[in-house]
Amino acid sequence: MRRTITVSLIIILSLSTMTMAQTKEQKREKRVYELERIGNARTVQLYADGFETLTKKEKIFAYYMARAAIAGRAIAIDQTNRHAVEIMNLCQEVLARPDKIPAKTLKAIRDYAKLFWINNGMYDYATARKFVPACTPREFEKALAIAEKNHKKPCPDPGGCIEVFKSIERVMFDLEYMSVVTDKTPGHDFIAQSANNFYEGLTTAQVDHWAGSGNEKHPLNSKVVGRDGNMEELVWRAGGEGVAAGMYARELSKVIANLEKAKAHAANGHQAKTVELLIKYFKTGDPSDWESFNISWVKDTSNVDFILGFIEVYMDPRGQKGKFESVIYFTNRVQTMLMRKLAANAQYFENRAPWKDDYKKKDVIAPIANVVNVIVETGDAGPISAIGINLPNEQSIRQTYGSKSVLLHNVVAAYKASEPKGLLEEFCFSREEIKRAKKYGQTADDLLTGMHEVLGHASGKVSGTLKGDPADHLPGYYSTLEEARADLVALWNVFDPKLKKLKMVASDDVGKEMYDAYVRNVFLQLRRIPTGDQLEEDHMKNRQMVVSYIMRNSDVIEVVKRRKKTYFQITDYDGMREMVGRLLSEVMRIKAEGDLPAGKNLVDTYGLKINTAWRDEVMKRVKKLNMSAYTGFVMPDLKAVVDKKGNIVDVKMEYPLDLTKQMLDYSGAVR
Repeated sequence: MRRTITVSLIIILSLSTMTMAQTKEQKREKRVYELERIGNARTVQLYADGFETLTKKEKIFAYYMARAAIAGRAIAIDQTNRHAVEIMNLCQEVLARPDKIPAKTLKAIRDYAKLFWINNGMYDYATARKFVPACTPREFEKALAIAEKNHKKPCPDPGGCIEVFKSIERVMFDLEYMSVVTDKTPGHDFIAQSANNFYEGLTTAQVDHWAGSGNEKHPLNSKVVGRDGNMEELVWRAGGEGVAAGMYARELSKVIANLEKAKAHAANGHQAKTVELLIKYFKTGDPSDWESFNISWVKDTSNVDFILGFIEVYMDPRGQKGKFESVIYFTNRVQTMLMRKLAANAQYFENRAPWKDDYKKKDVIAPIANVVNVIVETGDAGPISAIGINLPNEQSIRQTYGSKSVLLHNVVAAYKASEPKGLLEEFCFSREEIKRAKKYGQTADDLLTGMHEVLGHASGKVSGTLKGDPADHLPGYYSTLEEARADLVALWNVFDPKLKKLKMVASDDVGKEMYDAYVRNVFLQLRRIPTGDQLEEDHMKNRQMVVSYIMRNSDVIEVVKRRKKTYFQITDYDGMREMVGRLLSEVMRIKAEGDLPAGKNLVDTYGLKINTAWRDEVMKRVKKLNMSAYTGFVMPDLKAVVDKKGNIVDVKMEYPLDLTKQMLDYSGAVR
């Protein structure tokens, strides 16, 4: 299970020191990172140092893989809501031809579009709730009419842009209609009350009965629709290999066309075969083809690598349907030492896990572990980016073939370079805590992310009596529990003396800083929930669940009020580690046995509701720091250099510094 997303206080490896791959010109360059603020979000330029050192073959492979990633981006947007692509197209129609549109209306539409692009739809990343334009429906309609007059060609939709808008006006402007992308509120119908495009016209009970009867043949890559009392599975596939085309055939055909070109420039025969297997899966949609691809992918150690497909299931209330995502990246060889050390000692840490021996792997396959620089991320992976990824998600593949873990070095570098000043001074309890954070914050954050991905997600095994994947038995709760388990593995192991022998930590103060920062981050993340009293995003729920469980079941964390400000002080680090072990053991048992009632109780009791008084206080305190709730990255652009015959002879990397331009280019909106 992917991912680690921790936006505040993130540093990876030695970011104060430039990598060996950087040139003197890059060292002297004063870069622009933060580009603009839009509401609670901000945009930041992502840089990918070292791309210029890749071979010609690697660059061309990366170029076509990036084009494949962009070609599938609209799939993720459509998965967010069945009207989301229409809304995006209408906004882009206005922004591509803005002449004579009133300035106030144009700004409202532009700001809305930017938030839409950042979130891959009209739902806030942190709250899962819909946002709407800061103009009226009639003002938007008037702007759309002006944009149409500015353009000689007719609207691409046969019905006309104005008619399209009228048909989806309520979806776009009514906050109460299709209001939550994924609703996991206890007592609600998780499917009927979620606005995502994985199910249509159905209730949770109907889908559970249908799937439980063995009708769901493509759990990861299909939409389930209820029509006239019948249920139909619309498979996401391009068609081919003797299989009929399915949903998203047009987009997947474009993805495949670029994958075919990339395959010719693969690093070796194994990588070419891996790409070929992915092409086959996108054609057939067959789960067995997805399995074959993953088995091949997890063994691929090529310098330029990729994540591409229907992968993460966070948005599906059942935890089954995978949202389209892509990450194209290359290995940062200088910075990979940390991950490799952890991977090489995975069996040692597995043996010392606090859970029952029945759930411990006896023959851990060391995961492939790299620090990488991202070239492009789309769909569920970008513009909002994780900092660490561990895949594949399928438990059977992980246990038999292992997994890959990557830390996204340049993503974290960009977070660090653009984070606000004074954060530690505002939220640390004491000078000692501030001093410890400044001295060991890098190491502690590195270890949390590294152990989360390399040791956490790759650890443990399920009960021999459990049939199927644990996710099948924990619908609506698996993602939160699995992210908590991975965090807890890191928190448990940080005080292990092995880390000192490996020269990964110099002092127990590293563990103390990790604990301090983890508790502090649960407080800070409240800034992302400006209204309401409930968490929706799985990583946020997981972190709150861990800290809330420890606070309510022990006295190792003290809440202190000082000068009308709230602080959290850990009074007993040994006691906190004991609580971490106790909770980790239970979460592992829940996963191993598929114990839904216990998992539901744990998440709903400790991870769901927030302290709104604390939230309101945090909002006031971060306001003066000019701190955003989340970040959307503007990706590097790859430009092909061709000869007179049209052959690519080189690929150059450019930095657009402009979200709007990049998104319009991605969509081909300037027609």
